[in-house]
Amino acid sequence: MNRQIRISPVRVISTDGEQLGILPIERAMEIAEEQGLDLVEVAPMARPPVCRIMDYGKFKYEEQRQAREARKKQHHVQLKEVKMRPGIEDHDFDFKVRHAKKFLEEGNKVKLTMMFRGRQMAHPEFGRKVLDRVFQELQDVSKVEAHPMLEGRSMVMVLAPTAKPPQQQQTSQPTAGSAADER
Repeated sequence: MNRQIRISPVRVISTDGEQLGILPIERAMEIAEEQGLDLVEVAPMARPPVCRIMDYGKFKYEEQRQAREARKKQHHVQLKEVKMRPGIEDHDFDFKVRHAKKFLEEGNKVKLTMMFRGRQMAHPEFGRKVLDRVFQELQDVSKVEAHPMLEGRSMVMVLAPTAKPPQQQQTSQPTAGSAADER
């Protein structure tokens, strides 16, 4: 920008996007200085290079602001954990599945942990059946990222959300003509 531009002549674009033509670098700098703005090289590989007259500080500020806004709107995927036991009752099972489904719909991954105690370690297949049942319930909103594996006294399975289907707009609102048709 400004005095760092070495190649002359350059194609100059004004602040409103209008082309001023191909000018020597000295003349382009004079025009920019008269307006109190900077001469910024936007296409250095073009022949002749393209320079734009702009407020470079304001441009960088706007760019940073847009990057901040984009970061705010990003969703950071978290790993949520749901813990269970092999002898889980139906109501508790449904409650845990509802929570896991909510986590998946929010776009988070779910780590299902099956905890074993004492003699339950002799029959890990009971815990695996429960985990398979959870996956059957959540099959429409998730996919298996890590299949059930026994790690010490617990069996772990990780589910990831599937691609979100496009949300449908509600079209059930009555229109002005529909009220007259019902009479």
